[in-house]
Amino acid sequence: MTESLTERAFDHFEEAINALREATSLTKADKANKLVSQIDQIAHSEEGIQYLYKKSPVLVKLGVFDNTAWAEPEKLVPQLVNGTLKAGTPHSSFEILSELRMLSIALGDSKHKAMSKKDAATFLEEVLVHNLEFVFESLNEETRSAMSALEQKKVFGLFKYLLSKSDLQGIKDKLAEEITLICEQRPIVTSKAREIIKLVKEKIELDTSKETDAKLAFYIDAIYHPSEAVRKHGTQEKYNSYLQSANDQELAIESDSLGKAMRSSGLVSSFHAILLEHLSEQNLDEHLPKALGLNDTGKAEFVKHKKEIKKLIHYIVHPDNAQCVYGLSRMLEKGLFSRQAVRAGLDNIKRIRLHSEVEKNIIKSIAHPGENISALQYLIGALIRVLGQPLGVGQGNNPTCQSARGISMWSQHAPAKLINMVITAATLNNLSFRFEGKEIEADKLGHGLVKQMDFSLDAVSVVLVPLLDKIYNEMMKLAAGREDDPHKWVNPAMYGQWIQIGFASVYNYLLNAIQDYEGFIKILYASCHPDYNGHHRLVYPNPVGIFITSSRGDMIGFHAVSLLRVRKDNEGVMRAYFLNPNNEGRQDWGQDIKPAVMGNGEKPGESSLPFNQFASRIYAFHYNTLQATDHLNEVPKEIVKEVKKLAQDSWGRSYTWNEIPRQW
Repeated sequence: MTESLTERAFDHFEEAINALREATSLTKADKANKLVSQIDQIAHSEEGIQYLYKKSPVLVKLGVFDNTAWAEPEKLVPQLVNGTLKAGTPHSSFEILSELRMLSIALGDSKHKAMSKKDAATFLEEVLVHNLEFVFESLNEETRSAMSALEQKKVFGLFKYLLSKSDLQGIKDKLAEEITLICEQRPIVTSKAREIIKLVKEKIELDTSKETDAKLAFYIDAIYHPSEAVRKHGTQEKYNSYLQSANDQELAIESDSLGKAMRSSGLVSSFHAILLEHLSEQNLDEHLPKALGLNDTGKAEFVKHKKEIKKLIHYIVHPDNAQCVYGLSRMLEKGLFSRQAVRAGLDNIKRIRLHSEVEKNIIKSIAHPGENISALQYLIGALIRVLGQPLGVGQGNNPTCQSARGISMWSQHAPAKLINMVITAATLNNLSFRFEGKEIEADKLGHGLVKQMDFSLDAVSVVLVPLLDKIYNEMMKLAAGREDDPHKWVNPAMYGQWIQIGFASVYNYLLNAIQDYEGFIKILYASCHPDYNGHHRLVYPNPVGIFITSSRGDMIGFHAVSLLRVRKDNEGVMRAYFLNPNNEGRQDWGQDIKPAVMGNGEKPGESSLPFNQFASRIYAFHYNTLQATDHLNEVPKEIVKEVKKLAQDSWGRSYTWNEIPRQW
């Protein structure tokens, strides 16, 4: 039998331990480094992390941390762990061993003279709090760009193990905040929120007389027992039996309870699907609007299109596909069923046959596929969610912000077009776009930006993104080599006719420099800021290119967002509200620039910043050339200088600046 790589890795690691054990004072550091260099071959598996945990007391005694930054655990700072893990081998490998050593102390499997069990446990609580992106495998741009796939895998493995062994009482406040901020954004993919809620339910004892515990209990109830009847009857089978015998008043109470739980949390319980199926099958139409949590607009839309809605419920609503109910509710409140093209598209998609590769990918994206629901039903459920929640689209751990932005934009302003794109892609595993008179067909192209797809996406994105990514990348190639940024031509071709013809970019390709930044900012303010554009509001999303910066303000890379609206918040601060499709609208971009997702007038799914802070990270946007120049002289010089300083002191450090005026 051929020996597995893991078995060989363990054998080599044992040899390295023996070499360290036999090392002299002169060779110890070298032997320790060689041992640590082998951790990558072990740590990416659950078995490997367990093995390293068992070996950690031995490694400490043998001096693996001697003369390193990890030599004295009592002096380590939890907030620094995140940066060290992102730094890669060997730093991340030492950090993994350090966390396992700390866990061993916290659990009493080993002792340290300067570190008590309580101190070690507190340290690990802080580490978990500051690394929730690793705990729930939902990385931001900075982390994705800093870490290889292997580094990500071994760090995910570490936190999965830490989580399984830790007492989480000490991080309840942080978990409650995290769930709230995720749910306030109303993401289409709710797995991260559900994982945290499940974790809290299984591992933390709650006292609902306390505010934090009550908040956590609210989210647990939203998923697991959104009504007293669900709590009482427990299983789906028993709950279904209860509904069969329930009287009209009981069904009214049930509909109201589940509708309110969904509307207030954005989460849908599997029991909710059972209720809707029952109400629809029994023609108890008077209760359906309440069960869907509808406002007056949604109720009127339901009455108008009751027949089609009930057919859709019968076809897609299922306990394994329950989250689509929230999307359906939002679609009704947006009046989408009153669009004949949308109704026709939804009717058409029920009749398609999925391409075999597409079907595999959809199933691959479902964490726990149900036996009694098809890939097509999952796809239509996801389509309903995307149409109802256009600001909930996320890119997963993929460099495909342009594609996610497009799906969101079409959902808002061309829903029938989006449905037809999904039908074409789902049946043919192919799409075609026109660019400057030339047809671009995804099936005839090589790779786009994505080399290995992360399938932790909604099914619509799973179907469209691989194809859109190829097409967008090909358009960028065709537009490359011109005097201006290729996005000037690609964005209108990709997204549609509502993209403004005018285009401003801070980067001059011929000079290889940032040119006339002050003129660029004047155009931005004269186009988008109500105080300087004639008090005009944005009508369509503006595809904006931004520089992503680290918490230190350092340049990380480029990112695609949509500027949605600009208005004053309740404090009188003019803010930019935008879609950031990176799964999580909160980051730290340095210089105290931290996009918010709630508390400043944000709609679900929006991020926001004071306009000047947002402006300081923009490098390209579209604008109306006939209107913007009318207001250029109204933009105060002090504002321009303030934004320029923020830019120069952050991403601007990576570029040469040229003050030669440009013709805008």
